[in-house]
Amino acid sequence: MQNILLPVFYLPPISWFSEFLNDENEIIFEQFENFPKQTYRNRCNVYGANGKLSLIIPINHNGVREYKNIEVSYRENWQHLHWKSIKTAYQSSPYFEYYEDKLVKIFEKKEKFLLDFNLKSLETIQQILKSEKAYSLNTEYRKIPEASDFRESFSAKKESDYETEEYYQTFSDKLGFIKDLSIIDLLCNKGPESATYIKNVKNISR
Repeated sequence: MQNILLPVFYLPPISWFSEFLNDENEIIFEQFENFPKQTYRNRCNVYGANGKLSLIIPINHNGVREYKNIEVSYRENWQHLHWKSIKTAYQSSPYFEYYEDKLVKIFEKKEKFLLDFNLKSLETIQQILKSEKAYSLNTEYRKIPEASDFRESFSAKKESDYETEEYYQTFSDKLGFIKDLSIIDLLCNKGPESATYIKNVKNISR
């Protein structure tokens, strides 16, 4: 077993789950880092009718920097908009109707902190994946941690370092396959096969 320090994301990409669900990895989540902008910590990518669509959770800009204290903004009804976008994107996918009742609950409760919202969302995804993977939260920030550091391993801005096998996506006939989207995309298109698919994802940069 090896200790892995993972960032906590919003409906994370498939590559993140390949590390999280790896039986060889003991998972520690980072909660004390300074909140980095334009990352998966408050955004996820889904496959919309016009291609990759980023859904971004707005945060309160109140001077707080520590991730565990970052507050979600509810000035706009982003939860309604995100759910509407996900429903529009996946309602014709093979498995959306099977998971709809569980997924919609992610967007019904208002958590004060982004970290709590993301962890609650992960709980729902784990239920769908039938996963009981345990994790712990770190107790302090360390620039050079003892665990393997994956805090900057998943970029929302550049091509993923993970190799994912092509699968049918709702709009792939029109726009082609888009790799390493949010776990939502995999679940809605692959359903019960998702857990097996995740096990076969490889990091090609290692």
